Amino acid sequence: MMKQIDEERLEEDAQHRYEFLADFIGFGPDDVKLIQASAPHLGPRIGEMVDSTYKKLLSCDATARHFVPKQHGCETEAPQDLSQVTDDHPQIQFRKDHLNRYFVSLIGRSYDAKMVQYLDMVGKIHTTQAGNSAIHVPLVQMNALLGLISDILTETLIASPLDDKTTLRSVQSFQKLMWIQNDFVSRHYR
Repeated sequence: MMKQIDEERLEEDAQHRYEFLADFIGFGPDDVKLIQASAPHLGPRIGEMVDSTYKKLLSCDATARHFVPKQHGCETEAPQDLSQVTDDHPQIQFRKDHLNRYFVSLIGRSYDAKMVQYLDMVGKIHTTQAGNSAIHVPLVQMNALLGLISDILTETLIASPLDDKTTLRSVQSFQKLMWIQNDFVSRHYR
C-alpha cells in the first residue's frame, strides 16, 4: 500500500520532515550507531577537518566575504575587509569553534527531537532568518560547503583503521545524514 504523506506538514514541521527524509533514504538507528561509533576515529581529527574546511572557505572571495560582517555572538572585532579575513583572525577562530562543535554534535549527540532542531538551525543560521541579519550565504555556497564537508568526512573515514565493510557502511551513513542536513539548509531558501 502506498504511504500517504502530508506535504504541507513537511514544510511546517521539522520533525515530520526529518522522519520522512530518514525513512525515505533509509537513515535509521544502525546508521546513527555507525556515526557514533566513528567518534574515536573522527574525534581526534576534527581539528584537521575544520582547518581543511576553512582553508577552502578562505580561498575564494565569494565564500570568504561572509566572514567580514560581525558574527552573531562573537565578542571580538570584525575584520574591516577581505584582506583581514585570515585563518588566524579571532572571528575566524570563533567560526572554527562552531564548525568543531558541529562535527562533535554529528558524532556525539543523540538523534532525537533536539538534534532535528539543531540540524534545522544549522540551515537557518546561514540566512537572514537567524543570527546576524547582514549574513546571507547564497544556497550555491551552502551546497558547496556541505559537499566539501561530506568529502572531508569520507576522506577521514577512509583513512581510519576501520575494516573495509565498516568504513563503507559508515561512509554511507554519513552520506545519508549529509543529504538530510542539505535539505535542512535548502528549506530556508524558499
